[in-house]
Amino acid sequence: MRKNGVDKNLTVIEGGVCAPQGFAASGVHCGIRKNKTKKDLALIVADKKCATACVYTTNLVKGAPILVTKKNVADGYAQAVIVNSGNANTCNANGVEIAQGMCELVEKHCGIKASDVVVASTGVIGQPLSLEPIAGGMAELCAGLEKGAAGSAAAAQAIMTTDTVPKELSYEFYLGDYKCRIGAICKGVGMICPNMATMLMFVTTDANISPEMLQKALSADVKDSLNMVSVDRDTSTNDTLCIMASGLAGNAIIDKPDTEYKKFCRALHAVTSQMCRKIAADGEGATKLIECKVSGAKSKQVARTVAKSVVCSDLLKAAMFGADANWGRVLCAIGYSGADVDVDKIGVAFQSAAGKIQVCEEGRGIPFSEEIAKKILLEKEIEILVELNDGNYTSVGWGCDLTYEYVHINGDYRS
Repeated sequence: MRKNGVDKNLTVIEGGVCAPQGFAASGVHCGIRKNKTKKDLALIVADKKCATACVYTTNLVKGAPILVTKKNVADGYAQAVIVNSGNANTCNANGVEIAQGMCELVEKHCGIKASDVVVASTGVIGQPLSLEPIAGGMAELCAGLEKGAAGSAAAAQAIMTTDTVPKELSYEFYLGDYKCRIGAICKGVGMICPNMATMLMFVTTDANISPEMLQKALSADVKDSLNMVSVDRDTSTNDTLCIMASGLAGNAIIDKPDTEYKKFCRALHAVTSQMCRKIAADGEGATKLIECKVSGAKSKQVARTVAKSVVCSDLLKAAMFGADANWGRVLCAIGYSGADVDVDKIGVAFQSAAGKIQVCEEGRGIPFSEEIAKKILLEKEIEILVELNDGNYTSVGWGCDLTYEYVHINGDYRS
């Protein structure tokens, strides 16, 4: 049983990345960002080395932190995450040196080996980054580490760029008789169209799982979560999704794709899919969350391709901003997606808290009330229901409307 993609066997709890056993977090303003009211440095620390898995941007231009993180987690383990906002540390001659320096600062102040640190940065590309403000903020950052909800909230705030709200959540679930927890923080907004993880997301769990199975779960999950999100079709340079598993829940180690592994995967997907909704809803300048639900596809890949194409369509996104039931733009996006579909079988409906209205059947328009359709599309969350009538596969894509504010934000982003 699911509601908005969430398994009813999961219980929502407080705590974010600090909900699982063995994790503390904090966030401070160290001076990277000019606005002193905004935190710009975050830290997540585990009590012990954790099984760790990551996925990264596919952009050929990669932030220096990704290069350092890949090296540090090559053995499948890490114990801390340090993140700055306000500067992407990308396309800088000394970028790797700065990223390594951030890891060394964690070792100096927290006693965790620099080689066991995940490092990430987000913000403006191509601007010099100095270690000085980061070094100056480390004492306060480490002193502020908390294992409760306050620690997670501070870290979630510190990784924000043009996000309007911090993004965090956590769930409780069972593996056998053992109570486990999983939590996350993330930032999104602009440059969101992954072919892997166009944003920063940090997930923690106290489930006991091997690094190999953790990587397998994460790599599989992104195909139906983060790779199905689009804000503006730009793939960023620093995008990193990281999960750390402390194993402190006490369950028997998950080291093969058995029933317990599947339970863990469901919990992981609950986190990532809900974060997808949060990222899309808070896209730069966005006023509406768009969720495209595709059913009746002949294959999973066809379903994914159709859903992603619809939420990526600028014309469709603009229509949603104007509450215009221009269903032809849905068909258009499906038509150029490259998916193997029979256009004469396609049905389209719009749905929201205000109701549901069918606007297309068998690839053709049908009579409908424009007044009712507009009322439905004026809501903050819009579902575009696409029925391909050609099989049994489904998929979901998440996006947002395209507004005047998006252009305003990106017209003067560096200032």
